[in-house]
Amino acid sequence: MPMSRPLNVLFLCTHNSARSILAEAMLNHLGEGRFRAYSAGSSPRPNQQPNPLALRALEAEGISPAGLHSKSWDVFAAPDAPRMDLIITVCDNAAGEVCPVWPGHPASAHWGYPDPSNVEGSEDERLQAFRATLAAIGRRLERLVAQPPEALRHESLAATARALAQEERP
Repeated sequence: MPMSRPLNVLFLCTHNSARSILAEAMLNHLGEGRFRAYSAGSSPRPNQQPNPLALRALEAEGISPAGLHSKSWDVFAAPDAPRMDLIITVCDNAAGEVCPVWPGHPASAHWGYPDPSNVEGSEDERLQAFRATLAAIGRRLERLVAQPPEALRHESLAATARALAQEERP
């Protein structure tokens, strides 16, 4: 049974500059219209922008970074925001914070990834950390996209997303 609309997925992290940006772009790339991904941060810094190394990692994989920008999760708690079906925290800080009340009571899961922004070294070493994080996110998202429709229904979605978090530790 085809879905009547794409499954809306919101990826959350503290600053919305690396992991959540990578996840948003990757799911929109892999989702083939069945998914619509967004990202936001619990406390993005003033004038926060996506990390340039995150954008380079995406481009290296042939994924367009067009339209990606950092934003607060408050944008998605507003009454006129798109209704989310699934919210995934991708950093431990955001997972431990008190989230807004999301319209529609979406399913939730935590998929923790180390912050590639914290890697020290040459620019090439730091870029490699972003590429490794993108690859880890991509493997999990490939499994999400491959799920049968019944696993993506509202009543099953949280269990499906949480099971994917247990399958592979980054």
